[in-house]
Amino acid sequence: MNENSGDEKTVVVTDVRMPFGSMVVFLIKWALASIPALLILWFIFAILMALFMTLFGGFAGYHSMYRQMVP
Repeated sequence: MNENSGDEKTVVVTDVRMPFGSMVVFLIKWALASIPALLILWFIFAILMALFMTLFGGFAGYHSMYRQMVP
C-alpha cells in the first residue's frame, strides 16, 4: 500500500476463539521458550554489571574501606 494514498484501514479485534486445550499448550510452549531468552538476558546483564563494576567500582570508596581493615 502506498503511504501517500490515504486509504488507511483500521481493524478492531473483538473476540479470539481458542479452545482451552490449545491455549494451555500454547502457554506451556511460551513458558518453555522464555527460559533460553531469560538465560541470554541474564548473561548479558552479568557481563554489563562486571564491566561497570570494573570501570566504576573504585568510585564507591570500597578501596579505602579495605585499606582501613588491614593493620
